Amino acid sequence: MAKGNVMDMAVGIITGAAFTAIVASLVGDLINPIIGLFMGGIDFTNAYAVLSGDVAEGASLEAARESGAAIFAYGSFIMAIINFLIIAFVVFMLVKQVNKIKEASAKPEEVAEEAPAGPTQEELLAQILVALKKA
Repeated sequence: MAKGNVMDMAVGIITGAAFTAIVASLVGDLINPIIGLFMGGIDFTNAYAVLSGDVAEGASLEAARESGAAIFAYGSFIMAIINFLIIAFVVFMLVKQVNKIKEASAKPEEVAEEAPAGPTQEELLAQILVALKKA
C-alpha cells in the first residue's frame, strides 16, 4: 500500500517541477508582455522601487540587485502570484478530472454490490399472517 503512495508522490513531485518551468515560461513570455501592453508598455518583470542606495535610472532589476541597493521588487512578486494562480488553477482542474474518473469507475462496482430488493417488513408480516390463518 505504501509503495504505491510513494510512487504516486514521486511522480507528482517530478511532474510539478517540470510544470513549474512551463508555467514560468508562460507567465514570463506570454502573460507579462500582454499585461505590459495594457499598462502602457511597462516591462512588468523589471518593475521595482529603490528603497535605499544608488541605482542608475532605467536599470534592469538584475542590475539593481547587483548594485547592492535595497530594492522592492514588486514586479517579481506579482509575477510569482500569477504563477501560483495558474498552477493552482491547473492543479484544481486536474484533481477535478481525476475525481470524475474515479467516480465513473466506482459506480458500476457499487451497482453490482447492491443486494436484490426483497419484500418490505410489512409484506413479510402480511405473508406470515396469511400463513397463520391457514394453519
